[in-house]
Amino acid sequence: MTILLLSPSFLFLLSAFLQACILSYYIKCRRSESLPLPPGPKPWPMVGCTFQMVRNRPTFRWIHKIMHKMNTEIACVRIANIHVISVASPELSREFLKKQDTNFSSRPLCLSADLTSNGYLTTILVPIGNQYNKMKRILVSEVLTVARHKWLHDKRDEEADHLVLYIYNQCKYSVERGLVNVRTAARHYCGNLIRKLIFNKRFFGRGTENGGPGAEEEVHVDALFTILAHLYAFGVSDYMPWLKMFDIGGHRKILKEALGKVKKYHDPEIDERIQMWKKGSKIEQEDLLDVLITLKDDNGSALLTTEEIKAQITELMIAAVDNPSNAAEWALAEMLNQPETLEKAVNELDIVVGKNRLVQESDIPRLNYIKACAKESFRLHPIAPFNVPHVAIKDTTVAGYFIPKGSHVLLSRPGLGRNPRIWKEPLKFKPERHLKDDGSEVVLVDHELRMLSFSTGRRGCPGVLLGSTMTTMLLARILQGFTWNIPSGNGSKIDLAESESDLLLAKPLVAMAKPRLAENVYPAI
Repeated sequence: MTILLLSPSFLFLLSAFLQACILSYYIKCRRSESLPLPPGPKPWPMVGCTFQMVRNRPTFRWIHKIMHKMNTEIACVRIANIHVISVASPELSREFLKKQDTNFSSRPLCLSADLTSNGYLTTILVPIGNQYNKMKRILVSEVLTVARHKWLHDKRDEEADHLVLYIYNQCKYSVERGLVNVRTAARHYCGNLIRKLIFNKRFFGRGTENGGPGAEEEVHVDALFTILAHLYAFGVSDYMPWLKMFDIGGHRKILKEALGKVKKYHDPEIDERIQMWKKGSKIEQEDLLDVLITLKDDNGSALLTTEEIKAQITELMIAAVDNPSNAAEWALAEMLNQPETLEKAVNELDIVVGKNRLVQESDIPRLNYIKACAKESFRLHPIAPFNVPHVAIKDTTVAGYFIPKGSHVLLSRPGLGRNPRIWKEPLKFKPERHLKDDGSEVVLVDHELRMLSFSTGRRGCPGVLLGSTMTTMLLARILQGFTWNIPSGNGSKIDLAESESDLLLAKPLVAMAKPRLAENVYPAI
């Protein structure tokens, strides 16, 4: 039998931590005597609802069950001494991210964000402060500008072409003629595209003969999705930092392994490119890596360190691969079960684009039904249960509830998008709900926060243009280029069951594709 001996120093630290929790809890209770916290389960002293959180995995489903049971659109779950506020009301969401945006503009300090951002060197995951201001300014003014978007157009166009070629080859030359794993195709389109924008290359290796991902790309994209799955995933040590050394749940190990796989492919590319610029063997910018390397401060020195560049590129990668691919997969799955919706989308493409060329980014403003399908997918099938957490900088009041300083505010993506008070038939895939009576252009962002496609407010997503373009082009290209059907033997409907552990389609969508354009259009790629 192994006996764990607690050292005097450990006991002292534990005692100090518990005393601090008690003091903090007492102060907050005194402050909130006049106003209640949002409704929620009764917390235990000091540890709050930590035990309930650990027992009820995945935590996001437990929180949503609490809100449903209590019939509330705002709930408070105290984990250790941190109040986690979940919100499913558009009105309250606007209060947090618009009216009181300044107060809720920071991010929490936690293990997953610390590891992913390499010690808070990036933008999205970084608490408010000088580093955030520096990196946000670079993204907004140098990396994700409209001018830069136009500059990178040809690279995006090349990857949209490659997507069609990859599916076309599966229709013509694979053993299972036309049987396509849509999740694989969508995720690797996103991975290929962001690699092309950053590194000016589609593959780290050679890929496969049919244009699909090789072993390197599969490892790379899988690692990115592993990071996303464990980022802000309610790890115990995120709320009790002193437990970090024990790695409860194994989050630290999983994240470090996934980040190691990403670095294996990123770091050699970045290090080699930095040396090329230093030696003068490269003098012209070709991609976003070049942009980040050549940024200068007021003294003419490099504005970013190598570690900042590496961390920011990882963050750009994880921000680009998930939302568009998930939206396209769910949209096609829903449309296969609603042939009339699929027919409307394809008819729009035939009217706007025709069949003699492939859809281009210049067509996007006129593809309102395609964008409505994508937006409906964002609404009904969001990629994540919550947005990136916002942290209260000071005590405040929202809707008559006391919100203590340090609270983590989470907007519920399914709570907003499936709110029956806001949406008629909230569980039905109905793109028409997003079309405007005046025929004006459909955009994928809902500024009234009735749903969350891309984050908004002071900490809003700076890559809305890129994300919207990727999503629309991905869905438009697969719908225009191919006729899609449910595989024989799968019944008359696609199983739309949601995964228990996340919000993905439980089984990756596999569908039959058949080229629908003139054959000479495809070789033109």
